[in-house]
Amino acid sequence: MSALNGYVGFDTITQQIEKKLLKRGFQFNVMVVGQSGLGKSTLVNTIFASHLIESKGRVACDEPPRQTTEIETVGHIIEENGVRLKLNIVDTPGYGDQVNNENCWEPIIKYIKDQHSAYLRKELTATREKYIQDSRIHCCLFFLTPSGHALKPIDIVVLKKLSEVVNVVPVIAKSDALTLEERAAFKMRIKQELTFHNIRLYPYESEEDDEQEQALNESIRDLIPFAVVGSERNVVVDGKAVRGRKNRYGVINVENEDHCEFVHLRNFLTRTHLQDLIETTAQIHYEAFRSKQLLAIKESTQQPTSPGAVHPPITPVNGNASSSALTSPTSTSVPAF
Repeated sequence: MSALNGYVGFDTITQQIEKKLLKRGFQFNVMVVGQSGLGKSTLVNTIFASHLIESKGRVACDEPPRQTTEIETVGHIIEENGVRLKLNIVDTPGYGDQVNNENCWEPIIKYIKDQHSAYLRKELTATREKYIQDSRIHCCLFFLTPSGHALKPIDIVVLKKLSEVVNVVPVIAKSDALTLEERAAFKMRIKQELTFHNIRLYPYESEEDDEQEQALNESIRDLIPFAVVGSERNVVVDGKAVRGRKNRYGVINVENEDHCEFVHLRNFLTRTHLQDLIETTAQIHYEAFRSKQLLAIKESTQQPTSPGAVHPPITPVNGNASSSALTSPTSTSVPAF
C-alpha cells in the first residue's frame, strides 16, 4: 500500500455517498404470509412502531372466508432521525384459509416473480429511468401456527417454494400460547424438519462475510424461527408503559426477551440486516431470475426460421402471455417462469 505525503480528502467519499442516499431515501418491501388470525398485521405494526396496515382477517364468524389467495399492497413513507424509508407491505389474505389449500401459494409466487419481471423490463428499455422503482420483495415473513407439534405439510411445501425466489424468515406467531418448554421443543422440531427438507432460509452463508458477520448470522440462525408476540397497545408494568398484552396470568411485554423473541426479530430486520436483505434480493434471487430470462430470450432469438417468415413472439413458459407485468410496447418481451 502506497503512503500519502499529505491529506487528499478522498476519505470523505463515505459522507458524499451518505448525503446522496439520505436525499434519495431507501426502499424496503416486505411480504407477510400466513393463515388468518395469526397477527400478521399487528406484528408488522409493532416492528415499525406505527399503525401501517389494517387486519385483513374476517371480522365476524358468519363472514365467508376468501375463496382465493389475494395480494394487497400498502405503501408508507416513514422517517427516523433524518432517514426516510419507503416501506411497502404486501399482505396475502386468504392464504391457507380453505378446506382444500391446493395451489394456494401460486398467486404469491407469481406476484414475486412478476415484480422481478417488471424490474427486468425496465432495465431493458432503451430509455430506462435513472433510479428504477424497486417493487421486488426483499423479505417474506412466514407465520407458523403455534401448534407446538410440527410443521404442517402445506408449510413445508410453501416454504420450499418461497425459499427459491425470496428471502424467507419464519416466525412462530402468538408464541405466548406456548410454555417456554413447549416453545423450545417446537423450535427444535421445526429446525429438524427444515434441515430434513433442505429448505434454505435467510441469512445465507457467504464466503465474503468476516468473522464478526459470520458470528452474527450464526446467532440469527440459532433463533430461527423467531417466537414472537405483537401488540400495538401499551400496558402499565411497575408504573411504566410498555407494549404488550395483559391476560389473567400477567402481562406479556413484547420487548422483554424473557417473554418472546420480538426484539431479536426487530433488530435483525431493521438494525443489522435491512441493507443486506435488499442486496441479497438483487444479487441472488433477482440475478437468478434475470439470468434465466435472458437465456430464454437468447435461445428464442437463435431459433432458425425460414426465409421471409416472421419470428414468433416469446411466449411465457407459464402461458400467461397477457400479464401486464410481462409485456410492454416499448420494451423487450420477458417470459415468466
